[in-house]
Amino acid sequence: MGTRWTISTPEPLPADAVDAVDAEIDRIDRAWSRFRDDSMVADMARQAGRYPIADTDQPLVDWYRRLYDLTGGAVSPLVGQTLADAGYDAIYTLRASARVPVAPAWDAVIGEHAGALELREPALLDVGAAGKGFAVDRVAEIVGDSVDDFVVDAGGDMVISPRSRGLRVALEHPSDATKAIGVVSVAGGAICASASNRRVWADWHHIVDPRTASPAREVLATWVIAPSAMEADGLATALFFTPAAFLRGDFDHHREGFHHVTIRRNGSVEHTAIPGLELFL
Repeated sequence: MGTRWTISTPEPLPADAVDAVDAEIDRIDRAWSRFRDDSMVADMARQAGRYPIADTDQPLVDWYRRLYDLTGGAVSPLVGQTLADAGYDAIYTLRASARVPVAPAWDAVIGEHAGALELREPALLDVGAAGKGFAVDRVAEIVGDSVDDFVVDAGGDMVISPRSRGLRVALEHPSDATKAIGVVSVAGGAICASASNRRVWADWHHIVDPRTASPAREVLATWVIAPSAMEADGLATALFFTPAAFLRGDFDHHREGFHHVTIRRNGSVEHTAIPGLELFL
């Protein structure tokens, strides 16, 4: 999946658990990657139809629908073609087309999404806003069947087991990857980040508003601590477009809530009362 994975445990994982982790990462990639020609997503881009969703993957699709509704369409799996035409395509041309289209509305393209995705017309999906977090959760579930104390880290998106000693996590400076703007203690659950300084080219970066086909400008970076990495990953993207108070109002009704840190282009920092948070700004 183009991500460096690290699994930290007090003792080595059993060989069968390592094999299961490798198999699950490959399965998710073959289903949801828009960067490979043999994935289910590639098939969807070529032909409309009904595409079965694995039982394990249904929460990802449901979470995307919820994020789509919460953000008024700002977080959408249908942003794939917009990103590709902007230059963030399967071969990383990093050259925008003369015209970059907005993404279509969910209900115009996607019908049924329980048990299967029904595409009314071909569409290039991109699940990057929550897909890596989903993969981290799946790996953590496999690892947790073998050990109680572990940390799963996929390029900074992490799940920390409740039985671990916890971690002191640095918050990378959005303008200088060699520095941190602060540190936070995470005793269990997940922490994910999103920043506009990653995957940058010309006037573009990878966090694009599908409604306007333009990169997010006002927010530079976000971090979210939530019960699952899928939720933290999706919320970290949603915070580029939607006020945290609005997201928290919905999320708190369903789960135990989330913490966040948001840095805006004007230099302001917004955060919840995160235990162990220390900011250097």
